[in-house]
Amino acid sequence: MQIDSLSLINYKNIESSDLNFSSKINCLIGDNGMGKTNILDAIYYLSFCKSHSNSIDSQNIRHDADFFMIKGNYLRNGEEEVISCGLKRRQKKVFRRNNKEYEKLSEHIGLIPLVLISPEDNYLITEGSEERRKFIDGVISQFNQRYLHQLLQYNNALKQRNSLLKLNDGQENDELMDLWEEQMDNHGRYIYEERQRFIHDFMPVFSNFYANIAGKSEHISLEYTSQYHEHESLKNRMVQTRERDKILGYSTQGIHKDDLEMMLDGFPIKRVGSQGQNKTFLIALKFAQFDFLKKNHQLRPLLLLDDIFDKLDTSRVEKIVQLVSSDLFGQIFITDTNREHLEGLISEIGKESKIFRITNGTVE
Repeated sequence: MQIDSLSLINYKNIESSDLNFSSKINCLIGDNGMGKTNILDAIYYLSFCKSHSNSIDSQNIRHDADFFMIKGNYLRNGEEEVISCGLKRRQKKVFRRNNKEYEKLSEHIGLIPLVLISPEDNYLITEGSEERRKFIDGVISQFNQRYLHQLLQYNNALKQRNSLLKLNDGQENDELMDLWEEQMDNHGRYIYEERQRFIHDFMPVFSNFYANIAGKSEHISLEYTSQYHEHESLKNRMVQTRERDKILGYSTQGIHKDDLEMMLDGFPIKRVGSQGQNKTFLIALKFAQFDFLKKNHQLRPLLLLDDIFDKLDTSRVEKIVQLVSSDLFGQIFITDTNREHLEGLISEIGKESKIFRITNGTVE
């Protein structure tokens, strides 16, 4: 999987830019706020139909402009693919594959597999369970369209049940509640089983990457927690808590309450991990995601590394460089503020490369 070229108009702080990439290493250099991360975000957008850093589409339009346009030319399994997205203010975005508009954006997810590692990943450790569920769902959805469909159906049923809880006006609503609870149980069971299977297969790969970077003296684990572990019908649990849920105004039972506990030496890494250990944990997590997607898609995802070497000691940086220079990875994009630092990394990796300098949204 590779992207040969990228065209941007009015995307974030980039007024207009046409970039032709190396099939191996692409380095984007610039001071903070100049726009190098915005280029990575545009590539991310073409894979996931949304920005990584700003979920409100209209806010990704450059200030004082009326629209943005992103277009990427790809090579996928030897076939050319042209993916584009345009958005005008106060209008629906238009996403196209080879000039044909998608009816549903969910149809595109998984076509262009991609893994992004950025400083923002720290929220997986520091924030609540919703962020960790999004990580699991994001990985599985890139190779399992049925999972994505079941997840969308579950979330719709959850939304409908929560609306009824807030109305709270009698027997008629309870009958509708039964219907939505049955759907949540059916979809939830499938989602739970797929999440459980994913973590079981994912954990050894993740552990191996962490050991390669940090050594074997630190022991990490991922522990999936779910109400389904108790082997009871979710429908029964929702019926039992229905009156309490009406008082609270939301659903307290379901797979939307699942979590992924991240552990270091038997303790939550959120509590005991240093900055370097946290960053190593997250990089190993994303490398494992890359490997998992590679095996399921039978092609190498794009790998975007946004300012990942900060807060890591020399030994861990060297191990990461050794990994990304191996045959495991394909096309790579790296951002940094220091040209000399990046040139040193390129020299160590020893692969074909291009360097782009970004200044105030202008690319050289």
